[in-house]
Amino acid sequence: MTRDHYLSALRGADDRGVKNPPVLLAPLSGVTDLHMRRLAQRLGASAVISEMVAAAELAKGDAESQVRAEGAGVNPHVVQLAGCAPEPMAEAARIAVANGADAIDINMGCPAKTVTGGESGSALMRDLDHAARLLAAVRDAVDVPVTVKMRLGWDHASLNAAELARRAEAIGLNGVTVHGRTRQQFYKGRADWTAIRPVVEAVRIPVIANGDVTSLDEARACLAQSGAAGVMVGRAAVGRPWLVGEIAAGLAGQTIVALTAEQRAAVATEHYEGLIALYGVAMGVRHARKHLAAYADAAGGLSLDDRRRLVTTHDPAEALRLLRRAFLEPAGTATTPLGEAA
Repeated sequence: MTRDHYLSALRGADDRGVKNPPVLLAPLSGVTDLHMRRLAQRLGASAVISEMVAAAELAKGDAESQVRAEGAGVNPHVVQLAGCAPEPMAEAARIAVANGADAIDINMGCPAKTVTGGESGSALMRDLDHAARLLAAVRDAVDVPVTVKMRLGWDHASLNAAELARRAEAIGLNGVTVHGRTRQQFYKGRADWTAIRPVVEAVRIPVIANGDVTSLDEARACLAQSGAAGVMVGRAAVGRPWLVGEIAAGLAGQTIVALTAEQRAAVATEHYEGLIALYGVAMGVRHARKHLAAYADAAGGLSLDDRRRLVTTHDPAEALRLLRRAFLEPAGTATTPLGEAA
């Protein structure tokens, strides 16, 4: 993967030079593990981003951070880093690239108190001078594309995403993703896609819009209201890793061929088995629970008792049996047309 290839993906250009809006899988902490990213990309996502990796921990050689930053079988392999100090951010970026990362994304959008309390994530939008120093440190450290993900601002009194994007572009970053909420909103209300347009108009680098894109219709509306180059799908893809690729196909004007119940069951079981192989049974079972719950909810084929057993069992064989039942029982075969918001 070269710099030009990844930047072409951000701009939505395919091998023939035809431009279609890219649809990316968002970095979701504790969720977008290696196997979810592999599946989403294989199923048509334009690009996928790793879950948030703590830069200071990766720089110290922390084993869990190394697993989070793993990207075997993902192309391009994009690692998202979070931190509050330039030196660890730069070192973590160098480590990620040395281990195969094709691009680095910088987290300036996470609203979680555990992150902002350490002056990372969206807390950096309260001090754009410091944020710019972090961006410059990473940009200077690596010779691969560097992007940044942000929110509209810390709150509605400081909607400074356009200014941060301008600084990022001046430093040499290659793209920006904006979630259409402030940090203080967390995930309340609806993402304001129109508020992303000033960011698009402020810079020449690609701007990707994020927040509440759960269907093809919403992706089209988001693009129209924001003027963004593409969209990023987050929580809606949990339990539905095929969704990102379906939206990408729809935006490209292609006929969307929905996966059968059997195919969806195969995706879910592959994901579960991959997590068990990656983390081992004890940790893999715990890590998989949020995914199992999401798959069960998306499929709809389990009773409440079976769903509870699915997410609490320590037996991988039982989990796999229940997971397949979720998709293959009659109640789990109904699908919602992609163009309609579920």
